[in-house]
Amino acid sequence: MSINQTEAERMGRAVAGAMHEHWGLFLAEGIILVILGVIAIVVPQVATLAFTILIGWLFFIAGVVGLFTTAWMRGAPGFWWSLVSAIIAIAAGVVLLIWPVNGTLSLTLVLIAFFIVEGGATILYAVDHRDQLSGRWGWMLVSGIIDIILAAIILTGLPGTAFWALGLLVGINMVFGGAALIAMAMAARNPTSA
Repeated sequence: MSINQTEAERMGRAVAGAMHEHWGLFLAEGIILVILGVIAIVVPQVATLAFTILIGWLFFIAGVVGLFTTAWMRGAPGFWWSLVSAIIAIAAGVVLLIWPVNGTLSLTLVLIAFFIVEGGATILYAVDHRDQLSGRWGWMLVSGIIDIILAAIILTGLPGTAFWALGLLVGINMVFGGAALIAMAMAARNPTSA
């Protein structure tokens, strides 16, 4: 199924219209991301610990929910695999909550993978929307490139950087992502200038 030029232009106008209609929400999200990013940069050890604890709670809650749903549907195919998955998620959450400092190295490795994937996706997003959204698509491109650079920085500094890098790099990522959203929102506010 291919999209002809007219459909592509109509979709582009729809995206630009949606951006224009909700530019204030994008602006608010960008400002919040910049503020949280600056806080994480100023106190990276605290941000690293907070991030580790948050991930621990997410694993724990996901495991508990998975355990209940698995027990509820005992006769469903894959019962044992679902049960094992739920128990592993609960165990991972408990470990991260009890020993968050020890979990930072593992989460740092996950963060490296996240930055690589997010950076690549952001770059592709920017390139895909350079003709549709606004003249500020370059901000998204820069944000994606920064993500890839951050992944390289954290990888080369392991294991010593794990205790502060997680919070610092998440903070930097949030600042650049927030700045990109602010730029996109400001451009979408007045679509004729884009």
